[in-house]
This record gives sequence, structure tokens and C-alpha cells, in this order.
Amino acid sequence: MRLRTLIVEDDFAVAHVTRGMVERHGRFDVVGVAATGKEALRMLAELKPEVMLLDVYLPDLSGIAVLGRARAAGSRVEVIAVTAARDLETVRLARAHGVHHYLVKPFPMQALHERLDDVFRAVERDTALTGDGPLDQSAVDALLRRDALAAAGQRKGVSPITLERVAEALIAQTEPVTASTLADGPGMSRVSARRYLERLGEAGLADRGPRYGSTGRPELLYSARGQADPAAHPGARPGARS
Repeated sequence: MRLRTLIVEDDFAVAHVTRGMVERHGRFDVVGVAATGKEALRMLAELKPEVMLLDVYLPDLSGIAVLGRARAAGSRVEVIAVTAARDLETVRLARAHGVHHYLVKPFPMQALHERLDDVFRAVERDTALTGDGPLDQSAVDALLRRDALAAAGQRKGVSPITLERVAEALIAQTEPVTASTLADGPGMSRVSARRYLERLGEAGLADRGPRYGSTGRPELLYSARGQADPAAHPGARPGARS
């Protein structure tokens, strides 16, 4: 599978370099380059790309305005915001329109390829989940989980790839586990595993609860949201869920 990609960038030199980076990835075909917001909207309607690399600063419309109009028109294009904008409000507005991938200029090719990898996996997963028929409950849950993971992966100090690996390892568990036990799967330290498990909890993707032994401090148990409740595990005290 190769993904049709639209680049929206008003600087010709930057657009040329970005196009070369995208085409070196191997799984993306650049089908158009737009230099203005109006041109981007026209190309979105005509070319139907799956992916758009969108600059926030354009000569006529802001990238956020382009994205808002595209969403209003029903476009589900995956967006990577590629811009020099570093202010928090711009990031918040982009995320409100479903942007989970953000690159600040200047950026190396490796950083762009990592974002492209994330986008490719997301599109591939969505395609496998939905197919051509109606969604069942498991597909809906998986799509919502993917969006929550993508949002949580944008936090400072969090690797989206590692977060996804920890989430997959947690989902595979048949009963609540400690951070130490889970760390063996992804091959990471207990401290790192616990940090990522806490991020999953904050994103609403994991539950946790203490397990009390005969002596010492209680251990924290984790489970994927909707699976075995840590508070119901043997050794957990009634009402101990946190």
C-alpha cells in the first residue's frame, strides 16, 4: 500500500526539499504541491490524498483555517502539521481538528520519516479495522484507542512508538500485571514501563489499583481499560481502585 500525499507549503525551496524527503520514504507518493490555502482545498477535493503535510503559515488562509474547511467538507485526510509555529495555541487548534503529528521547522529527514511511519501504521490499521462494511463495537473501540494513543504520544518526553508497544503488551495480558512484569515484554526498565503505564492511565486507556501483600508497600497493578479490573484482583482491598 502506498499513500497519496499532498504537500502544502508556500516556500518553493522548502516544498522541493520536503517532497524529496517524502519520496525517499518509499510508501508515500506526492500527488500535488499547493502554495496557498485555496489551492490546497482545491487539490484536496480533486486529488483525494490520504495524507497532507500542512504548513500553518500560508499567504491567504492559515493552515488551521484550511484544515477546518477540509473537515467541514468531510475530509478525513491524515495531517502532519509542518511549521515554524511553536505557540501552544496553534498546537491546541491543530489537535482540535484531529492533528496528531506535528513537526517544527527545521527538521531532519529522520524526524519526518518517523511521523510518516506513524501515519502509515494508523491508515493501515484503520483500513484493516473498517474495511468496506459497518463498524462493529471492537472496531469502534480500536479506533478510539488509536486516537487516544496518538494524542498521548504527543506529550513531551513520550515516544509514540514506545507508548504503542506498551499499550499492545498491556492489551495482551489476561490479568492485571505490575510494571516489572510488563517491562519484560517490550524489553525496557521497570521505571520506564511504569512511566508509560501512567501515561496510558492519564489517556483513559489503562486502569490501575494496589495489590496488598502480607508485608511491605502495596504493588500497583495495571490492566487495559475494559479488561480485568485491578481493584478486583486477589490481594486488592475493596474500594482501593485509584
